[in-house]
Amino acid sequence: MYAKYIKREVADLNGTGRTQAYYKMKLRPMTFQEFVSLCHREGRTDESLILGVMSLVSEKLALCMAEGYSVKLDGIGTFNAKLGVRDDMLPDAFEEGESNRNAKSIQVNGVSYRADKNLISNTDRKCVLVRGGESRLKKSPLSPEERIGKARDFLKAHIFMRVPDYARLTGLSRSTAAEELRKLAADPSSEIMSRGNRSQKVYILRPETMP
Repeated sequence: MYAKYIKREVADLNGTGRTQAYYKMKLRPMTFQEFVSLCHREGRTDESLILGVMSLVSEKLALCMAEGYSVKLDGIGTFNAKLGVRDDMLPDAFEEGESNRNAKSIQVNGVSYRADKNLISNTDRKCVLVRGGESRLKKSPLSPEERIGKARDFLKAHIFMRVPDYARLTGLSRSTAAEELRKLAADPSSEIMSRGNRSQKVYILRPETMP
């Protein structure tokens, strides 16, 4: 069976003034039961046995990651837990006067997965691609100055701002909003700075601009 790919337009990341393109597979959902049934048909193994093994693997994988293990499953990949500050807490910082977090304010907020090279090569070998369309960037109706103004107004009314907030305010796509916020945080004249990193990154007004 063929798999479809989509050509996606992304914001300029190198300052050339041109957008860039990358390719993404157009995914189709497959339920757990459908996957078990497929394994049953191909491997001629009882469905209940497959279901029991997969459920056991899922349960013990969660337990091992919870105990701090990085788990390598040959032919599949390596799994380990990711930590972050709870959503209702501001990110911590290594600055004098900042209070330290306790364990109750930190949670597992994701799982890091690194695919086994054999899984990648096996997937590539079996994959037959056909074109599935294009996805263009969502353009903002606001000028750069108007977008910065909206960001400042938002931060005057709220403690912090995340990328989805800025995307909603400006009409930009999430990827473009993230890149624009990164540039604003690097420019002191924007009056905006960042705190935290990755999924915990937020944007705030620079202290010297606060009333």
